[in-house]
Amino acid sequence: MTNTILTTLLHTAPPHIPAGAEAMTATLELPPGDPGTPPHRHSGPVFGYVLEGELLFELEGEPARVIRAGEAFWEPGGDVIHYLAANNLPEATTRFVVVMIHAPGEPMLTLVDADELAARVHLRAPKEA
Repeated sequence: MTNTILTTLLHTAPPHIPAGAEAMTATLELPPGDPGTPPHRHSGPVFGYVLEGELLFELEGEPARVIRAGEAFWEPGGDVIHYLAANNLPEATTRFVVVMIHAPGEPMLTLVDADELAARVHLRAPKEA
């Protein structure tokens, strides 16, 4: 008998993953107060886990939320803009690990330009007061 303990952090049915897709696992470290990557999208789903700190996270159509150390997150990728993945802490580093899956022949991450952001502003969740 083993002493292994399994703790489920996230259980979800991801969108279809195309044949030939590739996956990349990486760690990201955001210095205190770092705004993270500008608005972007991924060609496939992304799964993540915050190792330390707090991540301010916002996907198109969802309000921004804080994901703390020990919590998992995911995003569907495709035609969903990822607005925020910022360090929510002004005086501490935030580190997280992600598994990004991307469609064959497509980039892992594509920045979204100002014109597209303006055209899709109606899809962004209102900011809380």
